[in-house]
Amino acid sequence: MTAAMEQHTVLPPEHPGPDLEALTRLLAPQQGRAKLVAPDGAEVELPDVVYRILRQVVTAMSNGLAITVAPHTMLLTTQQAADLLNISRPTLVRLLTDEVIPFETRGRHRRVRLVDVVEYQEQARVTRRATLDRMTQDAEAEGRYDSGDDFIHTR
Repeated sequence: MTAAMEQHTVLPPEHPGPDLEALTRLLAPQQGRAKLVAPDGAEVELPDVVYRILRQVVTAMSNGLAITVAPHTMLLTTQQAADLLNISRPTLVRLLTDEVIPFETRGRHRRVRLVDVVEYQEQARVTRRATLDRMTQDAEAEGRYDSGDDFIHTR
């Protein structure tokens, strides 16, 4: 299959209706393997990863959320990696030069492996969560957690 893949955003229906609700119930986690039945009656078992993605798509759409499907190559440009991390390209380049995220050079251009970007994203999430937890514990220990007295009222 050599069809060109492109990003595509699907908006949810304005009124989800009973079909989407029934599909949401049908895709609830269950035992066994899911199957896809083609119009000609041919059946094929869905891999677990495809089933989980399908569940996420249907759940999001039934909650009124739009879905974007975008293929990612395994090697990203610095701009693609920055976009995925929702940071500026110069910030990403600094992470690369500081060896926080590994990269390889193709000619004069840096390329970042998708797996390394996702790993950094997960590590950053864990670090942020731990920092917030520590800040909350410190505030509770100092008795400032529920106190709103530290805020400066500007209006």
